[in-house]
Amino acid sequence: MNYLRPGDALLIVDVQNDFLPGGTLAIPRGQEVIPALRRYLALFLDANFPIFATRDWHPPAHCSFHAQGGPWPTHCLAQTHGAQFPSELQLPPSTIVISKGADPAQEAYSGFQGSSLHERLLASGVTRLFVGGLATDYCVLETVKEARLLGYEVYLLVDAIQAVNILPEDGPHAEEAMVSAGAVPLRWEQLAA
Repeated sequence: MNYLRPGDALLIVDVQNDFLPGGTLAIPRGQEVIPALRRYLALFLDANFPIFATRDWHPPAHCSFHAQGGPWPTHCLAQTHGAQFPSELQLPPSTIVISKGADPAQEAYSGFQGSSLHERLLASGVTRLFVGGLATDYCVLETVKEARLLGYEVYLLVDAIQAVNILPEDGPHAEEAMVSAGAVPLRWEQLAA
């Protein structure tokens, strides 16, 4: 418990129905992040530290979709079930939700791209981010890299992330890239000790 200090925030990246089993862009074993994230949520809620959650919030003709020549099937359309957070995640009402990917012409893997995340973190006095969610090799990777560039200390919750793994080594390579960028890998046992 002594690990946390004022200025800390939990950042949950893109844990949305379309990225979970049955979704249009389901990530293998994506649902496994939910029990892990719930433990972190309880810890941050108990400590009264801010909780942020990013979400893809795409228009129907988003540039990342197959129909527009993009790499992905249609997913996380704004205002649809697929874009919602799963009820099992049990995000508290105080969660600050950050929407991204709303510009049809812009891909937005990073939670900071084209969003108010940086401003909201500054307004909350956040200096250290504890990051988990989906997917390790895309949105988690880009969010962590940009957080480091913006000067945040970043702890990567390695037991609360899952990769798409188009290639089997994509997830491990992404974790290595985040650590190389200065993120500190962290597990629940270390944080809750």
